Amino acid sequence: MSEWRSRRDQVREFALGLPEAYEEFPWGESVIKVNKKVFVFLGMEDDAKWTPRFSVKLRESHGHALSLPGAEPTSHGLGRAGWVSVPFKGEAPDAEVLCDWVEESYRIVAPRRLAALIDAPPS
Repeated sequence: MSEWRSRRDQVREFALGLPEAYEEFPWGESVIKVNKKVFVFLGMEDDAKWTPRFSVKLRESHGHALSLPGAEPTSHGLGRAGWVSVPFKGEAPDAEVLCDWVEESYRIVAPRRLAALIDAPPS
């Protein structure tokens, strides 16, 4: 499995482990949602049809993400709302940093009661 696929799989698994997160496939691409709202776009499985990248909504890490080679504001007007698209290939950060960004995006999009569950001690 190529490195970008492995990194994508790690990000997907992390995102789906967040409270009430689920996956859908609009437009043929994987998106992870909470409360009917997307918090991460993972793109398509087939890299022949797209550039391997993912998109998240960021506030605190927005500048850092945009400083990466190939990173850019997400298209279709989402960039104006803080969404950043980061390539999985090349000099992309390791999965831990990407998962931190996924968590930041989740906290922005998810209802407060769900975001609070991330910090709650295990029962």
